[in-house]
Amino acid sequence: MEQVTLQDARRLAISRQRLDDWKRPSPIDHSAIVDLFRRLGCVQLDPIRRVERTHLLVLWSRLGLFDPADLDELRFAERAIFEYWAHAASLVLTEEWPAYGWLMHRAVAREQHAPWFEEHRDKFIPLLAEIRRQLQQGPKMSRELDLAEGPRQDGRWWSRSYVGRLLNHLWTRGEVMVYDRSPSNHRVWGLAADFWPTWMPRDSWNDEQLTRFAAQKAVRALGLATEQQIKQHFTRGRYPKLTVVLKKLLQERILLPATVMGKEKTPLPGPWYLHREDAGLLAQIQAGHWGGRTTLLSPFDNLICDRDRTEQLFEFHCRLEIYVPQHKRQYGYYVLPILHKDRLIGRVDATMDRQGNRLLMKTVYAEPDAPAGSETASAIAQATANLAQFLGAEEVQWGRVPDIWSIAQNPPAQHSE
Repeated sequence: MEQVTLQDARRLAISRQRLDDWKRPSPIDHSAIVDLFRRLGCVQLDPIRRVERTHLLVLWSRLGLFDPADLDELRFAERAIFEYWAHAASLVLTEEWPAYGWLMHRAVAREQHAPWFEEHRDKFIPLLAEIRRQLQQGPKMSRELDLAEGPRQDGRWWSRSYVGRLLNHLWTRGEVMVYDRSPSNHRVWGLAADFWPTWMPRDSWNDEQLTRFAAQKAVRALGLATEQQIKQHFTRGRYPKLTVVLKKLLQERILLPATVMGKEKTPLPGPWYLHREDAGLLAQIQAGHWGGRTTLLSPFDNLICDRDRTEQLFEFHCRLEIYVPQHKRQYGYYVLPILHKDRLIGRVDATMDRQGNRLLMKTVYAEPDAPAGSETASAIAQATANLAQFLGAEEVQWGRVPDIWSIAQNPPAQHSE
């Protein structure tokens, strides 16, 4: 059984996530983006754009100054990437469709519906039929559907129709897909039958086939992972027969057992799994052949999306405060963690001021044991300047900065990656 230090486990995770000092392809073309998706498995979607959409930040932190139009072409023209459920609503690869077709087939096979559906079943069934009929005429946004007023979903402060929820219901079943996004980020829906490219694999996987694929994908994306961490990654909540599959993968030597040693040489709860394809990379890291860099991460980044794992490996408490009342927030509404080499050393409450064309680094926070000095400060400033260039900001404006990082006010934003 391989014994791995906490530092080497972090470094392996960072390398598998393409957040180390790997040589980026030039130019960054469609194949480079697809290759990154193959490595990550999925990239989460989220509507918040306080700095930039999270999927663009995730790709920027790894690829640098890529062109988002290339990603749109892969999504909406070539359809090599599509929107579906992974560990959350995400961008995923069409070439891996069987992993998602499993959930689509399962959703269709399940005759029962959630209580919200059964409550208005007599109205929802004809409403679904009408949505299907109108989408046969061509893709539409939900607000473009001409539907009779149906039941509404009421909350304390809001009231809305169930149309969006019904579209999500059809989406989960694989009946409709997102054909495009409007300039305001609204989904344009269309029938799935007309969406898929002819080369898409159409295999129908059983439970064990799904879990065998997804577990390996998760372990490789994480570097080293426990069974619980596998469950939380990639196809979260969709690992039937996982314990049985892991046992088989160990017997076949596709996965290798490992122990991750924590502080004071105490093993972290396990067992941990390493994919045999990454044994050589781990050996290089253990021999000291590893290089890191400094970048800013989306709060939804794949490296930190499992908050418990992030705290265990990086000793970094990472929680979203978007829905926390402002006066109760510890750090801010949209906070970008700072990855410096093999550690998460701080975070920044950031905003992109699009009207003033400025990237506002309102408050920078350092972890208690963060490295001090001009070298670290310069690395943070350079990463920020690169992000500003990606966002098209003409200026970086700094607010409060810890004394240990004397970052100059308003450094130039135009730096190359």
